[in-house]
Amino acid sequence: MRVLIIEDEALAAEKLEAMLKEIDRQFEIAGITKSVEGSMHWLKTNPEPDLIISDIHLSDSLCFDIFTGLKPKCPVIFATAYDQYAIQAFEVNSIDYLLKPIQKEKLKNSIDKFHELKAKNAIAFPDLDKIAHIISQSNKEYKSRFLVKVGTKIKSIPVNQIGYFFTHDKMTYIVAKDGKKYPVDHTLEEIDKLLAPKEFFRVNRKYVVHIEAVNEIHPYFKGRLKINLTPHIDDDIVISSEKTPSFKAWLDR
Repeated sequence: MRVLIIEDEALAAEKLEAMLKEIDRQFEIAGITKSVEGSMHWLKTNPEPDLIISDIHLSDSLCFDIFTGLKPKCPVIFATAYDQYAIQAFEVNSIDYLLKPIQKEKLKNSIDKFHELKAKNAIAFPDLDKIAHIISQSNKEYKSRFLVKVGTKIKSIPVNQIGYFFTHDKMTYIVAKDGKKYPVDHTLEEIDKLLAPKEFFRVNRKYVVHIEAVNEIHPYFKGRLKINLTPHIDDDIVISSEKTPSFKAWLDR
């Protein structure tokens, strides 16, 4: 099977290529492209691949510009770091997707699904306009403030004044940019889904951080990163090697 990888993060593309070859040594990586423009040029000048695996947010635009312009007939697996609205769109249109960082088992399941659909001649290209519309509208849904208790009072904390969220002893806290800490009645999982992904990133199971709160980044053991935050907190905040590529891409947008 000839596969085209569309991914603007080099490390993520390399890891995806390695996983594909581990799943099946007969996979042939037909090409790796990084942008809408580069991908359209590749598709115009090469035989159509059997499968495309494409990140949604590329360096120059959303990947949908590729497919609405050229309308290839091969199946596509989309990859995204932004889960909730993308998942809604994909489920509506009966297409597969992978959440980044991509896990080998889920990649294999997606490929198995496409093999089954292909054998049944049941592959249909999705309604990309509908998917793009859902994702483009998603910013309107993000939370703009959190209510917290301060003694006997209730205070409203605007999201743009928050440095990060963290958990400790089964409690979740907001740390505002002025250094003040407030307990909040949400789990970190809930908070991660309520925030705009361009502004906040869940770096590990304990922290969701605002992009402006990332003060220093240090290489760590085995491909991991260690970060310091502002306001300062006495904790080792480590990002796994699996999340490192998507974290770097998030910072570099």
